[in-house]
Amino acid sequence: MQRISKLFQPALIIPKNATIKSQEITSKSQRLMLEQGLIRQAGNGTFHLLPLLQRSLQKAINLIDRHMEAIGAQKLTLPLLTSAELWKRSGRLGSSNGGTPTELLQTTDRHGKVQILGPTHEESITSLIAAIAPVTYRQFPLRLYQISTKFRDEMKPRFGLMRAKEFLMKDLYTFDVDRAHCQETYEEVNQAYDKLFTEIGIPFVKVAGDCGTMGGSVSHEYHFPSELGEDQLIHCTRCGMHSNAELFGTIRERCKNCTGKEEALERQAGIEVGHAFILEDRYTKALGATCLKPNGKPSPLQMGCYGIGVTRLIAASIEVLSTEKEIRWPIVLAPYRVCIITPKAGSKQEPEASPLVDKLYNDLQKLNNCAGEVIVDDRSQFTIGKRLLDARKMGYPVVVIVGSKVISEGIFELHDLTMDNELNLSYNDTLTTIGTILSPTEQQQLSQGTKVAQEL
Repeated sequence: MQRISKLFQPALIIPKNATIKSQEITSKSQRLMLEQGLIRQAGNGTFHLLPLLQRSLQKAINLIDRHMEAIGAQKLTLPLLTSAELWKRSGRLGSSNGGTPTELLQTTDRHGKVQILGPTHEESITSLIAAIAPVTYRQFPLRLYQISTKFRDEMKPRFGLMRAKEFLMKDLYTFDVDRAHCQETYEEVNQAYDKLFTEIGIPFVKVAGDCGTMGGSVSHEYHFPSELGEDQLIHCTRCGMHSNAELFGTIRERCKNCTGKEEALERQAGIEVGHAFILEDRYTKALGATCLKPNGKPSPLQMGCYGIGVTRLIAASIEVLSTEKEIRWPIVLAPYRVCIITPKAGSKQEPEASPLVDKLYNDLQKLNNCAGEVIVDDRSQFTIGKRLLDARKMGYPVVVIVGSKVISEGIFELHDLTMDNELNLSYNDTLTTIGTILSPTEQQQLSQGTKVAQEL
């Protein structure tokens, strides 16, 4: 039995009259995760991820794995360190047109060789393919991804896990024999992203993005709309265009139906949680990653890359869904989905209710989407009211109270935090209702406001 009394959950109590520097806590999600013992600050832009958040993180990883496997992507692990020479060959380090990106973290080994602590791994994966090139066209498409730690030397780390120096990211790299097949892969991966974000159940928009230092020809971003977002997203109601504001001018020139009048433009801030690029031969040509065409001649591979900020995804979810005082989780990412609150020690209900707690715990394990998802707040030295308050702050989607009504009336008090409902139910109805709450249909997910924006 999973028990709250055994959790390592060092909450950070912030007194109401405390003076906190603005750079220390800069977002609601950061404050709530600190208060609830999900994270602890380790340094400027670095965090300890504590056990409850680690459970959520593993769920995000499992979710991503499932959607990547569905499109034939294979998982690997690339070195965190990449030779600076590869970055020079690709043109992203010390190039005449851009110099060295300031966010790169570098280290020099005892032999004087410079290594890059990778923010992304285009050079690393391309050099791997180049080492075995030319590869026959029959081996493609090739889709390789990893979920690993990335590094970025942020000038001003802020918003907790949303803009940190060290973070977890899923990066998928695809290789195709020509541009047409690369486009097909791009569309297939974007469809997988649509399904993934729909399953999470948080409203999202997909917009045309700037290729920036990554290079390539096509780019789209996935955002959770939020006032905290650092990106400005633009939607033209006349032509249907969705774009990051950085790219708006360029796209408007290509849009024949767009008048460009301000009254036709809708603007909103967004937190970027995913990004997709068609890189073409930007890296493969420079690093020699080729395929052997049917005519026997080698040709540079066409490449795409697709990222999801895993730790940012969790922080952004909390930022969007939570109140100022209480965390709210997407069901699929909640550390535990059900919290059972036991009677207070010494109460009249304790002797008779305790066996019911065990029975409820065990029966819940048999429900779909509930096995391993139940935790018991056995801190019986506290009142039920105190523990209910704590459960709401933590945001467990379902809270069940085994209290006085259980003994007198056979009634369980169920709090559905996903809909902010309180129900009084029989034992069997409690099980049925929890099963329904934790197994939303695709239509229910869409009705909660998930939005896939049409691209230009």
